[in-house]
Amino acid sequence: MVADKTKVLRLLKTARGQLDAVIKMVEDDRYCVDISHQLMATEGLLANANRQVLTAHLKHCVNNAATEDDRNEKVDELIGLMSKIMK
Repeated sequence: MVADKTKVLRLLKTARGQLDAVIKMVEDDRYCVDISHQLMATEGLLANANRQVLTAHLKHCVNNAATEDDRNEKVDELIGLMSKIMK
């Protein structure tokens, strides 16, 4: 992985902490809208971590692919991921 590991780990660990808090909120029968806000915040952190990883992949792996065929394969991988993300 070529993304900034420190940044990605910080985002993931923060998301994990938020998810633990959401689980506690559900267990404690907290207000649904408050739970939803925390879930959206967690999703945002995960999306940001994914964006960091994919940006680094694009800048490094795709850009440095040895041949045109390798680059096309990497681009096709990204297109597949983007279609999953945009669903």
